[in-house]
Amino acid sequence: MSTESVRRGSAAADTDARHTVAGVPANLLAMAATLVLLGAFLSVLYDVTDIVGRRDQFLLVAGGALVLATLVGVTLRPRVALVLTVALLGGGFAAYFFSLPTSQLALLSPERLLSDSVALLSGLSALRLLSADVWALAVTPAPTFLAWYLAVRGRIAPAVAVAGVGLGLFVLTGDADGPLTLVGVGAGMAAIGFDSIGRFGRDGGQLDVLTVVLATMVVLSATVTVLPGAGGSPIIPSSGVAEQPTVEASLVSATDRISIVGSISLSPEVRFEIESTSPSYWQTASFDRYTGSGWVRTGDEDPYTGGRLAEPEGPARVVRQTVTPATPLDAMPSAWRPVAVSGDVANETLVTQQGNIRPSRTIETGENFTVVSAVPQYTPASLRRTGTDYPADVRERYLALPDSTSDRVRERAAEITADAETPYDKAVAIENWLEANKEYSLQVSRPEGDIAESFLFEMDAGYCTYYASTMVVLLRSEGVPARFVTGYTTGEPVGDDRYVVRGLDSHAWVEVYFEDTGWVRFDPTPAGPRQEAESSTLADARDDGQGGVDTNETADAAAAAANETETPSSTAEEEPEPNETQTETNVTPQTGLGPGIAERLGNAPSAVNESTGGGGLVPELPSRETLFVGLAAVVGVAAGVRRTKLPAQLRWATVAFYQRPTDDPRHDVRRAYDRLELVLEREYRPRRPGETVRHYLDALSRVGVDERTRRVAGIYERAQYGHGVTRADADEVMAVADRAVRSRLPVVRRWSD
Repeated sequence: MSTESVRRGSAAADTDARHTVAGVPANLLAMAATLVLLGAFLSVLYDVTDIVGRRDQFLLVAGGALVLATLVGVTLRPRVALVLTVALLGGGFAAYFFSLPTSQLALLSPERLLSDSVALLSGLSALRLLSADVWALAVTPAPTFLAWYLAVRGRIAPAVAVAGVGLGLFVLTGDADGPLTLVGVGAGMAAIGFDSIGRFGRDGGQLDVLTVVLATMVVLSATVTVLPGAGGSPIIPSSGVAEQPTVEASLVSATDRISIVGSISLSPEVRFEIESTSPSYWQTASFDRYTGSGWVRTGDEDPYTGGRLAEPEGPARVVRQTVTPATPLDAMPSAWRPVAVSGDVANETLVTQQGNIRPSRTIETGENFTVVSAVPQYTPASLRRTGTDYPADVRERYLALPDSTSDRVRERAAEITADAETPYDKAVAIENWLEANKEYSLQVSRPEGDIAESFLFEMDAGYCTYYASTMVVLLRSEGVPARFVTGYTTGEPVGDDRYVVRGLDSHAWVEVYFEDTGWVRFDPTPAGPRQEAESSTLADARDDGQGGVDTNETADAAAAAANETETPSSTAEEEPEPNETQTETNVTPQTGLGPGIAERLGNAPSAVNESTGGGGLVPELPSRETLFVGLAAVVGVAAGVRRTKLPAQLRWATVAFYQRPTDDPRHDVRRAYDRLELVLEREYRPRRPGETVRHYLDALSRVGVDERTRRVAGIYERAQYGHGVTRADADEVMAVADRAVRSRLPVVRRWSD
């Protein structure tokens, strides 16, 4: 084999190496990164279908689209593929639209599907769509096919754009969480970077640029929200001690979606005063879709037009209540079921598909509103007589559970209700079992995975959201329609038909649907421990002189109670079973609490985890997320420094700028040549591996190196391999190096001349 053939083979191998990363072809890495980005997009749709149903169908549709794109990626022209994509999109909507049951067809139309899709751009969660399963199956095949088809064809940038738009949509809606967004963004940038290396090689610094961009995306995604007002949130919280959320903030202030959290606190501040013809629990919202980690309220809201809203299906009595805010309110608490609204915000009231009312703006202090409610009336006997022929919309909305709900949850529900013959008896059995077998505590660690399953099998204690969520899941497992409800308990009575309601009265409970009656409240949270936590919080706030926790009337009542020899302000009583004269709103107002109401969500003792305060000798280690982000930042900075060639600049400043003669001429020659080579490297090119000094300087002589510089090669060879050099030789090489440095630094040259 000739020398020229060897040289060409070596050059080809060097070229191939420049288009690989760690020995792997860059184009394959680009395809793999694109697949990860596409997987992030599909994982959101998988979660949607797991929650609302049709998960197995989704897997078939997504897998089929990927297989089809792989098979036709090398044979189908882009124009034909684009037509096929449009056909998949239209066919997906049409096929699943016509496969819907009659009950859903009455609610859906092509226009409705289109409007729902457009509404997502404004931040509407996909889980709020009434038929989110149909929508997910309809939108899956087209972008999946197109993105992977483009990747197979080597069109990485367009493929990343298609998959990125899909993931970006879910970032806007809040359905893609922070870690998933981080993975998707990182994969997209990696795909672009690897594609660049595959096309242009890595000599141009593309690998450094890729590393810097990925590190930047990691840090930004981990420390800032994705979009202002969107659902995204930083992976790493802001510095400082995070303040525990209140039950009120996590329940009542949540408009469309509730995420169940860990430890919470209670707010003793007065929120509103209410004058009502009957005490009740003041409902603010109900949620129908269980996600495993929280609740979503599906469907749109309609403006209240001043007419009469839908009333309960069975007997009801009228309760009239007037609410006066003590602080701005973002909810409209009222007894179930509201049928009419009047007052300052009547024209700005919205009605949800679950039958609740809410304001379209914040209700300020100084404003008030009046709600007329039709409160259901029932007895245990009447509830036991109801049947199970539920309306189709009730079955579809209030019996649904995620496909991932484990069998052991259903088995536990069957065990608890083994002796129950009617839906009412099942509800009572589950309510009693939870109250008897779980402890009440505001200080809990939020479990991983499904909340209800964790509370049933792994947790010993929890607060109202855990109790209520678990009861709904158990009831639905037994075929009993149920929903998760938020609001406030009765509050503190201050006179005839008047109550003061505080933040600590916020609460979550359960409503069960019964034929010919409608929704009936159940509360599995133990009343005694809940009342103790609320009373303790209020007492501590008063002792600390905290403002806003009392009105004139409640302050007088507290002072009078303090003068009594016995201090208990109320005695918790068990809620009696309804009788022929009782209604769903029969509540014994005691310290703002009604019997049988689920523990209030926002009232925890203000001093939390005091035992974890500072002062220990061993510092607390950062979290794994923080360490990961810190490592990414360090790697990014290192790549950026390398990209800017700062090490070479520092080497130039410390090595090439100045040389002092020594007693060893051979050492001086070597040092002077190193300085000279640094200059030539910056001016022309670096010396290649295996290239001798003589060949290097001879090659540069063709593009500008003078004869005196070429003479340095001979002197260097004698110093390196020969019998040595003289002092004059060393001085000559040092002079050449000094002149080369000064010629590249005009300011130094002027000072030296």
